[in-house]
Amino acid sequence: MNRVAIVTGGTRGIGEAISVALRDMGVKVAANYAGDDAKAQAFTEKTGIPAYKWDVSDFDACHAGVEKVEADLGPVDIIVNNAGITRDSTILKQSYEQWKAVIDTNLGGCFNMAKATFPGMRQRGWGRIVNIGSINGQAGQYGQVNYAAAKSGIHGFTKALAQEGAKFGVTVNAIAPGYIDTDMVAAVPEDVLEKIVAKIPVGRLGHASEIARGVAFLIAEDGGFITGSTLSINGGQHMY
Repeated sequence: MNRVAIVTGGTRGIGEAISVALRDMGVKVAANYAGDDAKAQAFTEKTGIPAYKWDVSDFDACHAGVEKVEADLGPVDIIVNNAGITRDSTILKQSYEQWKAVIDTNLGGCFNMAKATFPGMRQRGWGRIVNIGSINGQAGQYGQVNYAAAKSGIHGFTKALAQEGAKFGVTVNAIAPGYIDTDMVAAVPEDVLEKIVAKIPVGRLGHASEIARGVAFLIAEDGGFITGSTLSINGGQHMY
């Protein structure tokens, strides 16, 4: 597949697995990251995938980042909006800054990256956008009104943008992962994590590679009839 992809939050966790899966399909991948230069460098040394630093919540930075990737690799055909943060607390304690940071990164980042790349995809008559939502955007989660709102918004954003891209060969889909064995989940207290796993019918956490496999399916050359869909990969925990 002679395509160019940007995976946001693409150097760690689920994003790293997606970047590697797309590379293995023959896609030229640019992995975006926001903060940890050392880990990004280690990722590039390990995978051979170039890493590009910008904050997806910054509209202008997204446009500049896309321009840099296109100068280096060529026109961007595929966007995987994976970058996300958490700032968990109940609404009684949650600050406006915590709310805004999560909304701006998790949901605003999808808009910013689509705004920077959708026109080119539309003009060329081919594109794939995959937005990484969450089971907690579908079912809600105590202490995550900001995160759940942002991820739920991603699912609506996906369906609306899919209608704009459909007749131009640009598909827009979402994946809603359940609980995956990433650093973010590893930070959950062990007793809480045991209760979470107990509610997953398959009896375990998911693997990042299983989410990457879903992305690979949705960005395929022959995937043009799948758009506006949300693929839930959650071990049967929430069927929606």
